[in-house]
Amino acid sequence: MNYTILVTGAAYGTQNSSTAFLFCKSLLKTKNTLHSIFFYCDGVLNANRMTTPAIDEFNLIEAWQELHKKHKVKLYVCNSAALRRGVIEDEILLDINIKKGNLAFFFQLSGLVELANSIKICDRIIQF
Repeated sequence: MNYTILVTGAAYGTQNSSTAFLFCKSLLKTKNTLHSIFFYCDGVLNANRMTTPAIDEFNLIEAWQELHKKHKVKLYVCNSAALRRGVIEDEILLDINIKKGNLAFFFQLSGLVELANSIKICDRIIQF
C-alpha cells in the first residue's frame, strides 16, 4: 500500500503531529510505502525552524527532518497556510522584505495541487 499522511496539528500543544510521526515511523518498518507527508492548517508549524522545545522534550521538527534524510520522504508544506502562520522561505518576495525565512530544512512549500496529486497516486491518505 502507498500512503500519504496529512498533518493538521501543530508540532506542540496537540498530539496530532507526534502521533503522525510515530505512525510514519511504524509504516516505514513495514512493506508499505510512505509517499509523502503534507502539512496543512496548524500543521505547517512543524516546518518552523525557530521552534525550540525544552532540552528534555522530543524535538519533533528535527525528527521530521531525520525522517526525510533517512527515508527520502517528501515533506510538503501548504504555502498559503504557512504564510498565514508566519512560516516563510528565505528571501521571500513579499512587501515585508524578509531576507532570512524560518522554513526548516528539507520542508518544501507547495500548494494543494501537490496534495491532490499525492492522493491520486496513493492507496490511502491518513489525517492527523
